[in-house]
Amino acid sequence: MFKDFLQMKGVTKRQLETLLSSAEEMKRRIKSKDKFSDELKGKIVATLFYENSTRTRTSFEDACKYLGAAVASLDVATSSVQKGESLVDTAKTIEAMGTDAIVIRHSVSGAPKLVADSVDIPVINAGDGLHAHPTQALLDLFTVREHFGKVEGLTVAIIGDIKHSRVARSNMESLTTMGATVKVFAPPTMLPMGIERMKCVVCRTIEEAFVGTDAVMGLRIQLERQQTGLFPSYGEYSRFFGINAERMKLANKSAIIMHPGPVNRGVELAYDVLDADCCRKDEQVANGVAVRMALLKAILEEKK
Repeated sequence: MFKDFLQMKGVTKRQLETLLSSAEEMKRRIKSKDKFSDELKGKIVATLFYENSTRTRTSFEDACKYLGAAVASLDVATSSVQKGESLVDTAKTIEAMGTDAIVIRHSVSGAPKLVADSVDIPVINAGDGLHAHPTQALLDLFTVREHFGKVEGLTVAIIGDIKHSRVARSNMESLTTMGATVKVFAPPTMLPMGIERMKCVVCRTIEEAFVGTDAVMGLRIQLERQQTGLFPSYGEYSRFFGINAERMKLANKSAIIMHPGPVNRGVELAYDVLDADCCRKDEQVANGVAVRMALLKAILEEKK
């Protein structure tokens, strides 16, 4: 299928459909009593995270264990990185130890591509800077398709800190590749330059974003990646840009709410929708393990 999985751009509809179909089987397996297999027995996957992570890192590690692969989790804080070792040298060291694949998250856009160009083993991007988060987009696709039975013809609204969101960029690519329409809405200070040229419809009001929408995706306010002063206060952000039960009435009756997590509770998602039946944030977490199992299996079995 492909050696590396670095971004959604360039991934075909057929490739996405193959991964999603495999993820369906993986999810059925996870829910069964017999969720462990030896399909990747003898394989070693290194997780190299230069940024904090709970959902992505744990789901990759669980995916490896369910498939029978061993996990080598590198603690960057106590590694030779702290002695000045470069990213490329770290990756080459991991490869030299007989590792079969690297899963990397990094604060610098393009870091996974640099690693992939420097080693012969597969590299999977678990999020890089403001650039891409392809496995998050893959699990979001899976969540949408699982609920509606399809992606083509649906409308998905992405609301929030789009400027600093690698999740938004990857979702725009994957959703449109699968035939969905993507609408976006954000505070003007949180819209990237050139947004009009991206694969989306830019809404002028939040009401426009909700009307006729099948799935509404809230984005976390990423304070660690932005300057201060992009919005007055959390309360005002929630009032003007938050997802709440009243606004969801404007969406289609079967509409769902999504969020990549972690949620700033009461900010991007109001308390009246956080635990509503239409909110799929916890299901997204479960689906993350299934899609990462499908991806690891596809990449490592092809390598074999």
